[in-house]
Amino acid sequence: QLQLVESGGGLVQPGGSLRLSCAASGFTLDSYVIGWFRQAPGKEREGVSCINRSGGTTRYADSVKGRFTISRDNAKNTVYLQMNALKPEDTAVYYCAAIRRASYYCSDYQTLDYDYWGQGTQVTVSS
Repeated sequence: QLQLVESGGGLVQPGGSLRLSCAASGFTLDSYVIGWFRQAPGKEREGVSCINRSGGTTRYADSVKGRFTISRDNAKNTVYLQMNALKPEDTAVYYCAAIRRASYYCSDYQTLDYDYWGQGTQVTVSS
Protein backbone atom coordinates (compact mmCIF):
# COMPACT_ATOMS: atom_id res chain seq x y z
CA GLN A 1 0.00 0.00 0.00
CA LEU A 2 1.38 3.40 -1.02
CA GLN A 3 1.10 5.91 1.78
CA LEU A 4 2.68 8.71 3.74
CA VAL A 5 2.73 8.59 7.51
CA GLU A 6 3.37 11.63 9.70
CA SER A 7 4.58 11.39 13.26
CA GLY A 8 6.11 13.56 15.96
CA GLY A 9 3.19 15.77 16.86
CA GLY A 10 2.12 16.46 20.41
CA LEU A 11 1.54 19.05 23.10
CA VAL A 12 4.31 21.58 23.66
CA GLN A 13 4.59 24.85 25.57
CA PRO A 14 5.08 28.15 23.73
CA GLY A 15 8.72 28.54 22.80
CA GLY A 16 9.24 24.81 22.62
CA SER A 17 10.25 22.57 19.73
CA LEU A 18 8.96 19.53 17.88
CA ARG A 19 10.26 17.56 14.94
CA LEU A 20 7.71 16.09 12.58
CA SER A 21 8.53 13.18 10.33
CA CYS A 22 6.94 12.15 7.06
CA ALA A 23 7.77 8.59 6.08
CA ALA A 24 6.83 6.90 2.84
CA SER A 25 5.57 3.35 2.63
CA GLY A 26 5.44 1.41 -0.61
CA PHE A 27 7.40 3.91 -2.68
CA THR A 28 10.62 5.89 -2.49
CA LEU A 29 10.54 9.60 -1.79
CA ASP A 30 13.65 10.55 -3.72
CA SER A 31 11.61 11.24 -6.88
CA TYR A 32 9.08 13.40 -5.07
CA VAL A 33 8.72 16.99 -4.01
CA ILE A 34 7.36 17.16 -0.46
CA GLY A 35 5.11 19.81 0.96
CA TRP A 36 4.08 20.34 4.56
CA PHE A 37 0.65 21.82 5.23
CA ARG A 38 -1.40 22.59 8.31
CA GLN A 39 -5.03 23.17 9.10
CA ALA A 40 -6.33 24.74 12.27
CA PRO A 41 -9.96 24.37 13.36
CA GLY A 42 -12.21 26.67 11.36
CA LYS A 43 -9.41 27.74 9.04
CA GLU A 44 -8.35 26.82 5.54
CA ARG A 45 -5.42 24.55 4.91
CA GLU A 46 -2.16 26.51 4.75
CA GLY A 47 1.07 25.65 2.97
CA VAL A 48 3.92 25.66 5.48
CA SER A 49 7.01 24.48 3.64
CA CYS A 50 8.32 22.66 0.60
CA ILE A 51 11.48 20.79 -0.33
CA ASN A 52 12.49 19.64 -3.79
CA ARG A 53 13.84 16.22 -4.71
CA SER A 54 17.47 16.90 -3.98
CA GLY A 55 16.84 19.02 -0.91
CA GLY A 56 18.66 21.91 -2.53
CA THR A 57 15.57 24.09 -2.70
CA THR A 58 13.30 24.86 0.21
CA ARG A 59 10.51 27.36 0.73
CA TYR A 60 8.61 28.55 3.79
CA ALA A 61 5.47 30.44 4.59
CA ASP A 62 6.21 33.87 6.04
CA SER A 63 4.52 32.85 9.28
CA VAL A 64 7.14 30.15 9.97
CA LYS A 65 10.24 31.53 8.27
CA GLY A 66 13.23 31.52 10.61
CA ARG A 67 11.55 29.09 13.02
CA PHE A 68 10.85 25.98 10.92
CA THR A 69 13.35 23.95 8.91
CA ILE A 70 12.47 21.32 6.35
CA SER A 71 14.96 18.60 5.44
CA ARG A 72 15.02 15.18 3.88
CA ASP A 73 16.95 11.96 4.27
CA ASN A 74 16.33 9.99 1.10
CA ALA A 75 18.28 7.03 2.47
CA LYS A 76 15.71 6.80 5.28
CA ASN A 77 12.83 7.63 2.91
CA THR A 78 11.78 10.40 5.30
CA VAL A 79 11.24 14.14 5.28
CA TYR A 80 11.41 16.19 8.47
CA LEU A 81 9.97 19.47 9.69
CA GLN A 82 11.90 20.88 12.63
CA MET A 83 9.73 23.41 14.43
CA ASN A 84 11.34 25.77 16.94
CA ALA A 85 10.06 28.74 18.91
CA LEU A 86 6.54 27.41 18.61
CA LYS A 87 3.62 29.75 19.13
CA PRO A 88 -0.01 29.05 20.03
CA GLU A 89 -0.99 30.06 16.50
CA ASP A 90 1.05 27.10 15.19
CA THR A 91 -1.57 24.78 16.68
CA ALA A 92 -3.01 22.69 13.85
CA VAL A 93 -3.08 19.29 12.23
CA TYR A 94 0.05 19.01 10.11
CA TYR A 95 0.06 17.03 6.87
CA CYS A 96 2.76 16.08 4.42
CA ALA A 97 2.12 15.56 0.74
CA ALA A 98 4.17 14.20 -2.16
CA ILE A 99 4.20 14.95 -5.86
CA ARG A 100 6.49 13.48 -8.50
CA ARG A 101 8.30 16.40 -10.11
CA ALA A 102 11.68 16.97 -11.71
CA SER A 103 13.54 20.28 -11.72
CA TYR A 104 11.10 21.99 -9.41
CA TYR A 105 11.81 24.97 -7.18
CA CYS A 106 8.76 25.00 -4.90
CA SER A 107 7.46 28.22 -6.41
CA ASP A 108 3.76 27.26 -6.26
CA TYR A 109 3.83 24.32 -3.90
CA GLN A 110 0.67 25.46 -2.10
CA THR A 111 -1.50 24.83 -5.17
CA LEU A 112 -0.07 21.62 -6.64
CA ASP A 113 -2.23 18.54 -7.16
CA TYR A 114 -0.28 16.19 -4.91
CA ASP A 115 -0.16 12.47 -5.58
CA TYR A 116 -0.17 11.36 -1.93
CA TRP A 117 -1.25 12.82 1.39
CA GLY A 118 -0.62 11.64 4.91
CA GLN A 119 -3.28 11.28 7.59
CA GLY A 120 -1.97 14.19 9.66
CA THR A 121 -0.45 14.67 13.09
CA GLN A 122 -1.79 17.04 15.73
CA VAL A 123 0.43 19.81 17.06
CA THR A 124 -0.86 21.76 20.05
CA VAL A 125 1.07 24.70 21.45
CA SER A 126 -0.31 25.72 24.82
CA SER A 127 0.80 26.53 28.33
